[in-house]
Amino acid sequence: MLRLDRVTAAYGPIVALREVSLEVEAGSVVTLLGANGAGKTSTLRVISGLLRPQSGVVEYEGERIDRLSPDRIVRLGIAQVPEGRQLFSQLTVRENLELGAYLRRDRAGIRQDLERVFNYFPILAQRQKQAAGSLSGGEQQMLAIGRALMARPRLLLLDEPSLGLAPLVTREIFRIIHAINEQEGLTVLLVEQNARLALDIARKGYVLETGRVVLSDLADNLRRNEEVRRSYLGY
Repeated sequence: MLRLDRVTAAYGPIVALREVSLEVEAGSVVTLLGANGAGKTSTLRVISGLLRPQSGVVEYEGERIDRLSPDRIVRLGIAQVPEGRQLFSQLTVRENLELGAYLRRDRAGIRQDLERVFNYFPILAQRQKQAAGSLSGGEQQMLAIGRALMARPRLLLLDEPSLGLAPLVTREIFRIIHAINEQEGLTVLLVEQNARLALDIARKGYVLETGRVVLSDLADNLRRNEEVRRSYLGY
């Protein structure tokens, strides 16, 4: 579904990605692991059109997208849940969800997807008239994921969904991400500091260091890799 081939990208003079290559198969969950500053978020930004690569190719379903605008990439079926949620805090839960569908015109489908999001995240149904900024951190993360789902993506980019959340809330969010992938076949590219949880739901993983892919393998193999265990799993 997605392929990056030798992608290099920079913020001014600072090179963030150095010839990054990776693939994401349709229907799979793939995780990007690495320390802060390794290039994980920059990889997602390149895919979603927020960072223009200096060289290399990004292809989605066989079409090159690295020169397309972010809104065009969303229309193709890619949605990103950014680090830190970035909700419209003064708007209600329901209004935030409706904004996720701003490119759509199928009102019946939008109503169905609202119910779909509420089925995955029942607390959002209870809070739908409440301002997004008044939600707990876990509820805000659920809302950010729900807002992305309202775009009806085929590829979901998740950037640090566990950031700042309690372990119980984090496990629940990962359970729901896994359920969406299993039940709907939604493809997920996941950036996550909690490598243990990420590898539990992923089929494959890539390890980035200073903007380069230094290791890639099936998730089961990465869990057994001594270097990965020592650096990211803590045992």
